[in-house]
Amino acid sequence: MSAVYVFIALCGLLVLGKAIRMRVELLQSLYLPSSIIGGMVGLAVLALLGDRVDPEFIGAMRKVPGFLINVVFATLFLGAAAPRLKTVLGLAFPQLCLGQVMAWGQYVVGLGLAGFVLSRFCGVPPAFGNLLEIGFQGGHGTVGGMIEAFETFGWSDGIALGYTVATIGMVFGIVAGMAMINWAHRRGIVKEVVSFSRRRSYERKGLHLRGGRPSAGVQTVMCDSIDSLAWHLAVVGVAIAIGALVHALVPVKGFPLFPLCMIGGVVLQASVSALGKDLLVDRTQIERISGASLDFLVVAAVATIRLDVVAAHWVPLAALIVSGAAWSVFCTMYLGPRVFREAWFERSIADFGQATGVTATGLVLLRTVDPENKTCAAASFGYKQLLHEPFMGGGLWTALALALVYRWGWFPVFLVSLAMLAIWTAFAFLCGRRNNTNKE
Repeated sequence: MSAVYVFIALCGLLVLGKAIRMRVELLQSLYLPSSIIGGMVGLAVLALLGDRVDPEFIGAMRKVPGFLINVVFATLFLGAAAPRLKTVLGLAFPQLCLGQVMAWGQYVVGLGLAGFVLSRFCGVPPAFGNLLEIGFQGGHGTVGGMIEAFETFGWSDGIALGYTVATIGMVFGIVAGMAMINWAHRRGIVKEVVSFSRRRSYERKGLHLRGGRPSAGVQTVMCDSIDSLAWHLAVVGVAIAIGALVHALVPVKGFPLFPLCMIGGVVLQASVSALGKDLLVDRTQIERISGASLDFLVVAAVATIRLDVVAAHWVPLAALIVSGAAWSVFCTMYLGPRVFREAWFERSIADFGQATGVTATGLVLLRTVDPENKTCAAASFGYKQLLHEPFMGGGLWTALALALVYRWGWFPVFLVSLAMLAIWTAFAFLCGRRNNTNKE
């Protein structure tokens, strides 16, 4: 019965999170997702109940993120038409440069801080530095997907610490992002900002009016043969199955499944396109499956954070988070205007959101600063994901780096990250120089 009770609890927390957000204007102004609010409520309730909660129930809830992240990654490219490579590279390469600099820099900052300082003075393992990119770029889902890896390497505390980094990163990303947007608006750098005070009541509460409700997807099959939602869930399952087959061939100990589910989705989508069956998969329905999975994933992840582990590591955790936050702000405000020729702030703030609180946070900030997509930022940011997400923020390198730290030690991985940071920084400044030359 634990699965039934877990489902009831997660649904209740999501409903409660949405209800609280609709009532509390401060939470609306911070643009906090209902899943985070509901998760915080669940965390507080479980902390108050303590030992009176069935351990089997807690254990079952902690397994939810590890399962759902496979669904999220399998859906990344399903149902999406592949754009021309020339278009992607031409528009997205500068955006990719900034995103890669932020991601590799998080490894340099995290591993360097943990290896040189925190492991000596606070007694944390060197892999503690991996939590910065895993939590900030990858988020709750990536942490959930790496539960088995953390346990394989005998560091189960990394799960609770990773969820904490992800939660604080998302809140910081939204709050600091809004502060930078207000700064840019006052300076006249951006003009299309829709401030919270200008939003209507239903917009603040996150509701659609009856006459303006968007479609949740198109039915691609007739329900007398199979329900369209069931069909799309089955397609996602096939993508996960392909990823599982690839995972069985991976020789690296502790390598998680979820990045390979993304590869499964790419393979399946390419096969569907080659067979001319693209019309069977609707991208909007796939996005709703992904979004629903992410909401349930986050609320389960936040609610089951082990507060005792966080309390025992609060000093190194604070140092890691502050250092990572400072790096992300620096890249946004210093590198952004030097890399992009047009709409530098809109494009930089999107990458800042992703670098601190996953892609969804980047989209929230981007929609705030460019609500009608009048700049190239949305297209640039979207195309960039095709090249960025397969490797960073929960991609192949995120999964591999943790295993390599335990196999090679932290310093070789630190040197690799430092070299990649130097390469991508050089590319970023080359993009900026080319843009300045084109202006002249």
